[in-house]
Amino acid sequence: MGGVVLVTGGSRGIGRGIAQAFLAQGSTVYTCGRTPPSQDDGSRFIQADVRDADQVQAMIQQIIERSGSLDTVVNNAGGGPPADAATASPRFTESIIRLNLLAPLIVSQAAYTALRDSRGSIINIASVSAIRSSPGTMAYGAAKAGLVSATLSLAQEWGPEVRVNAIIAGLIKTEAAHEHYGGEGGIKRLESRLPSGRMGTPDDIARACTFLASKDADYISGASLEVFGGGEPPSFLTFIEEATGR
Repeated sequence: MGGVVLVTGGSRGIGRGIAQAFLAQGSTVYTCGRTPPSQDDGSRFIQADVRDADQVQAMIQQIIERSGSLDTVVNNAGGGPPADAATASPRFTESIIRLNLLAPLIVSQAAYTALRDSRGSIINIASVSAIRSSPGTMAYGAAKAGLVSATLSLAQEWGPEVRVNAIIAGLIKTEAAHEHYGGEGGIKRLESRLPSGRMGTPDDIARACTFLASKDADYISGASLEVFGGGEPPSFLTFIEEATGR
């Protein structure tokens, strides 16, 4: 594939998997974050907070100066801890929306001119929380839903020079999965109820990214690609199973 790729939050978890997939295809890959990675993985790290427009602009400029162009931006940085919607502080809610919605928009706007010149693309990493209820992570789900909406709007506004797509990521097994899902036992119980029989991996998301960035996806823009193995069974099925013993 080649080209120059920026993966925000690309030092661990899903982002690291995405960065490694592009590296394997011969791309020059830049990652960014507030703290340097603990190990060298072959990508070029730039220290930057994606919520800060000045830092983002300086990062994009540095990429152009070092590599001459920018072909793909993957807005991966995001996340947020659970919080009770009734008691979460306005400051907490704002911070979640700033990271998961405003930051991808800041990065996309800063990268627009370079991507227009290369006829490149943007890939926004959204979440299944964007298309279903997200109790306990209300602000996160709302931000990701906004990101899906922004994806379609930017695809309309910036086409045909820049393609913009989103990935709806399902339950992904990263380094934090054991803590989040109650250890190996919790993960196995969860996976037994998923249509695909397993959680997703960073590799699953990475392969979707390399496809959307490739010439094979030249006519795909404004899409939200669901990478979640068939989705999550509705909770009422569990209630019926427990009530009937079937």
